[in-house]
Amino acid sequence: MHISRRGVLLGTGAAGGLLVAWALTPRRFDPPLVAGADEHAFNAWLKIGRDGVVTVAVPELEAGQGISTLIPQIVAMELGADWRQVAVEPAPVSGAYANVPLAARWAPLWMPLFSGLAEGEDSLLARRFAEREAFTVSADGTALAAHELPARIAAASARAMLAQAAADRWGVAWEECQVQGGFVTHGKNRAAFGELVEAAADFTPPKPAVLRTEAPAERPAQFPAGAKPRFPRLDLPAKVDGSFAFAGDVRLPDMVFAAIRHGPHGETRLGEDLDLGDARLRSLGLVAMVKGPDWLAAVAPNWWAAEQALKRIAPRFAAGQRAESGTVAQRLEEALRRGEARRIAEAGDPDAWLSSKFEHVANYGVFPALHGTLETASATARYADGRLELWIASQAPQAARRAAADALGIGIDDVVLYPMPAGGSFDARLEHPHAAEAARIAREVGRPVQLVWSRWQEHVAGLPRTPARAVLAARTGPEGSLTALKVRVAMPATTREFAARLFGGEGRHEALSAQDAPDPLAMEGMVPVYGIEHLVVEHVPVAIGLPTGRLRGNSHGIGCFLIETFIDELAQRSGREPMSYRMAMLGQDLRLAQCLQRAASLAEWGGGAGGSGQGIACHRMSLNGREGRIALVASARRDERGIRVDKLTAVADVGRIVNVDIARQQIEGGLIFGMGLARGSSTAYSNGLPLTGRIGLLGLPLLADCPEIEVEFIDSPADPFDPGELGAVIAPPAIANALYSAGGTRLHSLPLGAGEV
Repeated sequence: MHISRRGVLLGTGAAGGLLVAWALTPRRFDPPLVAGADEHAFNAWLKIGRDGVVTVAVPELEAGQGISTLIPQIVAMELGADWRQVAVEPAPVSGAYANVPLAARWAPLWMPLFSGLAEGEDSLLARRFAEREAFTVSADGTALAAHELPARIAAASARAMLAQAAADRWGVAWEECQVQGGFVTHGKNRAAFGELVEAAADFTPPKPAVLRTEAPAERPAQFPAGAKPRFPRLDLPAKVDGSFAFAGDVRLPDMVFAAIRHGPHGETRLGEDLDLGDARLRSLGLVAMVKGPDWLAAVAPNWWAAEQALKRIAPRFAAGQRAESGTVAQRLEEALRRGEARRIAEAGDPDAWLSSKFEHVANYGVFPALHGTLETASATARYADGRLELWIASQAPQAARRAAADALGIGIDDVVLYPMPAGGSFDARLEHPHAAEAARIAREVGRPVQLVWSRWQEHVAGLPRTPARAVLAARTGPEGSLTALKVRVAMPATTREFAARLFGGEGRHEALSAQDAPDPLAMEGMVPVYGIEHLVVEHVPVAIGLPTGRLRGNSHGIGCFLIETFIDELAQRSGREPMSYRMAMLGQDLRLAQCLQRAASLAEWGGGAGGSGQGIACHRMSLNGREGRIALVASARRDERGIRVDKLTAVADVGRIVNVDIARQQIEGGLIFGMGLARGSSTAYSNGLPLTGRIGLLGLPLLADCPEIEVEFIDSPADPFDPGELGAVIAPPAIANALYSAGGTRLHSLPLGAGEV
């Protein structure tokens, strides 16, 4: 939706009536799936061929998390298909795949004045917004919440149509037919999907759809680590043999390649003193130079030649108020000490309890974190006759279409987007400057063009997770029990800043004006999971002059680090064992307490005594009533190579699990990602540019650095919760606590030890 950040969805005068009218307006969608010559599309989610192959549409970005297996598995289980005959294709951009839970969650961002009317997964306003705007955004672990039920309903409808076709052939009631393993059966009668598909397509499914009695699920005990998965990942064979195509693998006839240079963070503009007459440029086969307001692209027959051309040109940029790490730190520190705070949460009587001198105080610093994706930003564009074709990996495909359309001054319906998988994302692909850039370059050169950012440009133009400063202060009671806690965090309103770009179409510099606004969404994860009698959590919004974006775990990665290292410190100061200290405050969350106890048992927790090198932490995340919990015991130490992690033992409760193997992969991947955040993944900024330009300088774990990882799940009937971010947020504090027990040094900065505050 293209709205101003400062505006509202529908205005204010007759807002109530307009909202109701808008909400009740019916939505119609063109059939989004295109069936081949021997296929029949049954609905927006699946089509079946005469060969019996079931092709499932996946509206989420496949970025390694396994969603291109998870949704087909849901369809296959509900439909009764043979997994060996299940295929997958990316879904086109369509309101038929609206992510309503995320729209409800982000209602304060797209409808700031009336957001309360759109909260909740069953919100009609959120649904209408998501459908109308083709809001198919992949973020915040909402894939199952958004798509499991629609996919099941679609599969159940197709199953009924196949059964109706078979029943009509056999002269029996369709309700008596069984559908399993790619066949419909009734007694001795048996027919494959391929035999029935043509007749089945003419039947009308019952409404409401008749779902199977049990939702798709796998019991953790049935699939221990190393067990053969029941539903192997569909993307793995192609990834192993190298045939899996990412955005940078697209090849079109007569295509050329573009490299790019972006200006530094600040009010940037491209300089006019460009020397394009160098004879050496001609030797590279230079096709064109394309100028943007704050970028310059070179186009050549191959990417290397385009990159070399830019190196020889060495474009200069003018920029005011360039981002500086020293300035950022100064503004954060000043805001933390003297800035006006907004209360995000409170309990008891914090003003009375926290007005006197604190017994325990700790200051924390969190530095900008980079995404470190293996694949840099890439897009392929072809422009002809006023229409644009765009091949891109995007978490927000409709926003990518809009960015490209706006760049060319054409309608969004004149942009055709072909969704591509991503080689990692971690929320980096919620941003789409490369879509607009590729579109403009393609129009200028009149040929298909593939734009690929170098690693240096990924760091220059990419937006880091926000830095922050925080102070935690506590008062304790008998035996060191936590009686009162104050959490004060100075950080930009990074979620509102992101919304100004996503929903308002603002550029990275223009969106900076949103940084000093109150932002409860930017503070998620800062509220402790523990039962604390007197509590206050404060946000001090501050404009830091450095654009910020979303990163895996988002503010939970900051909040979990603050809370769990401080709780550990309180336990140590009171002479209490860290696990039992936490358990005493988890009486209202028995599920998390169970995770904590089980993790301690699996890891043979020794109490975190000095010299043990063991650390413990736990956390809870929520999404529209769905909750995920995790506890982690880390074994870590320092040696001549820096921080070494020997073992990570995690126990998670993520509710009903659809695919245990994929859930375990998500936790394992998150833990390794979190190791990267603990060890590095950061950069300082000088003159608007990052000081870290190579991925090898980020301190990311190599294969040799990966520890032994043990993951166990609590068997739970609760609604499924995406496990992808749990490991990423829990790893840094557990490792920090382990390093304290190993060496006696308490670390208050993230990355660990960086510029200790």
